[in-house]
Amino acid sequence: MARNGPEWLAPTTLEEALELRARYGDEATVVAGGTFIGILMSQKIMIPGVLLVLRNVRELVFITGNQFDRTTTGGSPLRIGAMTTHRAVERSAVIRQHWPILAYTFSLVASPRVRNQATVGGVLADADYASDPPALLHALDARAIARSVDGEREIPVEELITGYYETSLRPNELLVEVRIPPGVERAVYRKFRSRSSEDRPCVAVAAAQTNGKLRVVVGAVAERPQYFPDICSLAYGHQLSRELATEIGHRYAESIHPISDARGSAEYRRRVIAVEVRRALEDLLSGSLSGASRESSIGGLHIEGED
Repeated sequence: MARNGPEWLAPTTLEEALELRARYGDEATVVAGGTFIGILMSQKIMIPGVLLVLRNVRELVFITGNQFDRTTTGGSPLRIGAMTTHRAVERSAVIRQHWPILAYTFSLVASPRVRNQATVGGVLADADYASDPPALLHALDARAIARSVDGEREIPVEELITGYYETSLRPNELLVEVRIPPGVERAVYRKFRSRSSEDRPCVAVAAAQTNGKLRVVVGAVAERPQYFPDICSLAYGHQLSRELATEIGHRYAESIHPISDARGSAEYRRRVIAVEVRRALEDLLSGSLSGASRESSIGGLHIEGED
């Protein structure tokens, strides 16, 4: 790194940003909202030589999709620019009307100050295992749009995050957009906090019914969001019930190998997973909670009795 700090690249158009990305590749660290990398740099965990800052690329700030019905397959996808902030998603009239689960979930991230800076593209590209949005976007079968000077490709969110802070983005690519397909009938997001002062989840569960199929994704427990299609297939052709929800919860708990960190041990997380997956499915079952987000804390979880 240069004595006076890293080289600062600040493109004002997407074309310019892609050209700089192609020129510098992995040598340049991409900065979206800067909430994550700012912490790493201040703690000297990361000392980049070149920063590619996207804050002035206004082409990447948009939310479109106001003329569609999200519950039908014939509608258009919801499109969100990568530099759109969490706060913009939380407050968007389009999203509040058609995708309330997104507004609720993004509203749970940290504080308004952070949400005014953090971006939709950044939270996916950071691949932070304990962030809220990735699990929900995975459950909604969202697609990340990556672009380079060579063209564009669509990456399912479930294939984007490959490990702790690792993605399948290529060195010359930028994440420019997120698209969420229509057909979502019901969706919920549950965030379990093990410490009252901690805004990051110990266990996060997103569940969605899309075109008659169930997707349950558990976040904050491993290197990437956890999804088991074979377990979810237990619900195919069957109406959700408490018994089925309990069975799916237990199977998820048995299939996941949770991490241990300051928010909870692996065994503790495994027990919480069983309860929170069941509760997420019960939320789907009750029509009144459709499209809602639910928070849990250690005081509201009864693991042994599984209320």
